[in-house]
Amino acid sequence: MIKTSGALTPRSHFYWITLVQSSAKPADWKTLLAQLWRIRLFEGHVQRLAAGGEVPGFPHLSTGQEAVAVGVCAHLTQNDVVFTGHRGHGHSLAKGCNLTATMAEILGRDTGLCRGRGGSMHLVDAGCGMLGATGVVAGNLPLAAGAAWAAQARQTGAISVVFFGDGATGAGVFHETLNLAGLWKLPLLLVCENNGYAEFTSRAEHSDVAKVSAFAAPYSIPSATIDGNDLIAVHQSAASAIEHVRRGDGPYLLECMTVRLAGHYVGDQQQYRSKEELAEALKKCPIERLKSYLLSQGVTDDELMAIADQIKQEVQRDVDAARAAAAPDPASFAEGVYASPLLAAGC
Repeated sequence: MIKTSGALTPRSHFYWITLVQSSAKPADWKTLLAQLWRIRLFEGHVQRLAAGGEVPGFPHLSTGQEAVAVGVCAHLTQNDVVFTGHRGHGHSLAKGCNLTATMAEILGRDTGLCRGRGGSMHLVDAGCGMLGATGVVAGNLPLAAGAAWAAQARQTGAISVVFFGDGATGAGVFHETLNLAGLWKLPLLLVCENNGYAEFTSRAEHSDVAKVSAFAAPYSIPSATIDGNDLIAVHQSAASAIEHVRRGDGPYLLECMTVRLAGHYVGDQQQYRSKEELAEALKKCPIERLKSYLLSQGVTDDELMAIADQIKQEVQRDVDAARAAAAPDPASFAEGVYASPLLAAGC
């Protein structure tokens, strides 16, 4: 249950969402805390392996943004589909992708989600509804709209969810997607993870629109701006937004104000951010905030430590399995590229 509050500001046209106390039990939040830890520890391994030269390319971490992925995906079914961008490890795991296969893909192993062909920025697992990550900023938005249109046409009851950063709103295809989604009332949830930066450029430096949710109004799309570092807030707001979309009432834009604790990519020195800003960002860690809430509800430190230790062991085991997997056979480089009778015949 949610209620709106707050006054309009000169630079925006949005209302902050004030969330009523959740009816969920501590046991439910402990389950989601485990998922937050799983993503955080997974990406910690990615960072270390990348620093050691084991990861091809430049992986982009979602450290500090985990509550958005977990809070939204907790409401999705296997038939619902997700599209993400270059910072998509957390979304993939939250949607249900196998952790070992996901790490194997990032490491370029044959046992990866895409047999090591895609890597960190192109994670795909159609079996669990993860239809793709892309390194093209805003490139996932029209794809998500297309999947939503297909679900609508087939009357499957499934919805499409797309995660993107605030930098994507500067692309024309963002507005084209909003226009068609609103016009055709597509079952599409647009989730903006607004961490305040488009790569190395702050929001204030590249846009005079303070809040991304303001873009929804001209297309008659309902929207909300919430605290994306609060797992409970995201979980409740996503439930309301997804209910709207599943009812057939059209798309919804959910802007989650969050923080990126890591750099734009592994190795980014973040010289564009002050030490004071980084220190403030650390105070907003979604894991620490959920732990504090659970402690206030009677959960003990020992219980929380047990959850962290269990997840740490699970992630370490799965990462070790991924690292031990074989690289693709060079002779298989053309497999899955074309479906051609001529190629199959060896011509």
